[in-house]
Amino acid sequence: MLDDKAPEVCDKPKPRHNGHRDRLRERAAKGGLGALPDYELLELLLFRSVPYKDTKPLAKDLLARFGGLERIGAASHEAIEDQVARSMGYAAGKATRAVALDLQLIFDVTRRIAREPTAKRPVISSWTALLAYVRVALQHEPREQFRVLYLDKKNQLILDEVQNRGTVDHAPVYPREVVRRALELSASALILVHNHPSGDPTPSRADIEITKQVVQAGLTLNVEVHDHLVVGRDGVASFKQLGLM
Repeated sequence: MLDDKAPEVCDKPKPRHNGHRDRLRERAAKGGLGALPDYELLELLLFRSVPYKDTKPLAKDLLARFGGLERIGAASHEAIEDQVARSMGYAAGKATRAVALDLQLIFDVTRRIAREPTAKRPVISSWTALLAYVRVALQHEPREQFRVLYLDKKNQLILDEVQNRGTVDHAPVYPREVVRRALELSASALILVHNHPSGDPTPSRADIEITKQVVQAGLTLNVEVHDHLVVGRDGVASFKQLGLM
């Protein structure tokens, strides 16, 4: 005979790491996010992307592989997805792509926030904001990248444009193209910016020579080159401050 008593409905047991998540959120709320080490901050970010697994191993693996939060932000989607798959024991697919995309979204929002003060104020008079922006944009790029900040007559930013991406130690630059683009944008001046993935921002002979060529091309068309910044992990070198232009 069948028992007509309705079976009890029991909640699905919560994963063990749920208690850890609650404790971490409570510590973050009470002590502030600034008190958390990098791996715990990354754990918090991953809670929403990875709802049913412990995110601490993944957070630590990402930091170990890429060397820091900023380097994770600069890593390619494929590299992040590969590490997510390795750490979580998944084959690369929909789940790993979603986690990688979430991380890249967070870091890109950070870059844009860092850019806002520069975009809203005169670049030259906002030296601190300019340095903060170029560091966030280029300090941990794994390949050399050459960018130009085009400015109007009030030295306000018209456009930050990537002119070229290159190898680990070289990005080709074409002085006439840099200046031609300034004319297209009705820019009165520009700032050259590129990175040294090696970490040392010291300008090379090639950097000095190409800067001279851009300055000369700009003079013929009344476009001033305010500075050339070289960004490395060890800091930012300014051609103007070094007396190189």
